Amino acid sequence: MSAADNFSNAAEKAAGAAKEALGKATGNEETQAEGVAQKNKAEAKQAGEKTKDAAKDMFN
Repeated sequence: MSAADNFSNAAEKAAGAAKEALGKATGNEETQAEGVAQKNKAEAKQAGEKTKDAAKDMFN
């Protein structure tokens, strides 16, 4: 996984966590749900990148 991908995924995950916290603090369930979804999307992208890297390592 490139450093840029890693940074991008971490930034997206942090933004999702912030949005989730904002939704919780304001009682806005829609914003909270959007934050959870954004965080989960970033985690899934990161897992996919790690899997891709592991597969690459197996064949090198």
